[in-house]
Amino acid sequence: MAKIDQQLFNAKAHALEKEYELCPQCGAELTIRHSKHGSFLGCCNYPECDYRRPLVQHESIESQPIPGSECPDCGAELAVKSGRFGIFIGCSRYPECRHIEKHTQESPEQQVSCPQCKTGHLESKTNRFGKTFYACSDYPQCRFLVNYPPHAETCPECGFGILVERKTAAGKRLECPSKSCSYKRPL
Repeated sequence: MAKIDQQLFNAKAHALEKEYELCPQCGAELTIRHSKHGSFLGCCNYPECDYRRPLVQHESIESQPIPGSECPDCGAELAVKSGRFGIFIGCSRYPECRHIEKHTQESPEQQVSCPQCKTGHLESKTNRFGKTFYACSDYPQCRFLVNYPPHAETCPECGFGILVERKTAAGKRLECPSKSCSYKRPL
């Protein structure tokens, strides 16, 4: 370990910390900077020059209209757009109309009705971390959700409206999502 040159690990002279580009505002050298939001390229003359840009340029597509499509809410043309969760189809009159097309439409026989409100159905959604959950389609009024795929079958022990499918070490099984019930059976 004594033969390792410790100067290579110095933060000021580290080879990977150098970016040999020039600042378009003042002409000084750009270096990699770090903040709580991640790394970025910034100017060496920071207080005098505030130029910065992200290290990775994410591809963003412009809103591309889909000819012959129509928004069911306002009648305007639909467009392919890019958002923070990826590419989606939405209304071209965005601030006035917030219609978004669902990319997976389930058939009515696959839909499981909500056991809490009885009017909505459970649909697959994704949280901001990419994990899938199943929530009621009447969301603001009904806040029922489960973390596992629902099955339209009532629990034989407690009578709860659905069962959920869970994968365990022993294999797949159906369980009652009610906390007070302990019904389980292999699938």
